[in-house]
Amino acid sequence: MNPVPAPLLQPARRDRWQPFAVIVVGATALSCAIAVRASEVPAVYVNDAGVEYASGGIGMGEAKLMKQASSQWPASFEFAIRDGKRGAFASDVVVTVRDKSGAAVMTDVVSQGPFLVARLQPGRYDVQATLAGRTLNQRIIVRGNAPTHSVFVWPAGTDVSVGS
Repeated sequence: MNPVPAPLLQPARRDRWQPFAVIVVGATALSCAIAVRASEVPAVYVNDAGVEYASGGIGMGEAKLMKQASSQWPASFEFAIRDGKRGAFASDVVVTVRDKSGAAVMTDVVSQGPFLVARLQPGRYDVQATLAGRTLNQRIIVRGNAPTHSVFVWPAGTDVSVGS
């Protein structure tokens, strides 16, 4: 058997730039992951009445994020169109919320996805949600100790192209 030449038995020489390259590649991957995650986070708005709200839920990641976030907001709304035995998510829903005296605290807010969360003060509210010219109404009560979740489901055949 022939002996193996000495250079092949030595550990591979590390390039002095290799640790730097690993750091750069890792940082780039992390930056991309953060950018993707940040793009899934819907913006929070404050209207003229001082009510904070956010809307979204397009895509699985953002939908999961909005569902998780809804437990941290006093009021959350979910929008769907009946599709057989299930519901299909709806967006571009125009929402108006009025307090018990009839004053609008949110006016014509257009949902950016199937979920809308709002930081409403405790009290009774009438919520009007309009999709493709069809309006659904619900009365909700926001309590200070637990979030309120309302689901609006339009009948099958609601033509969303009219509202978009």
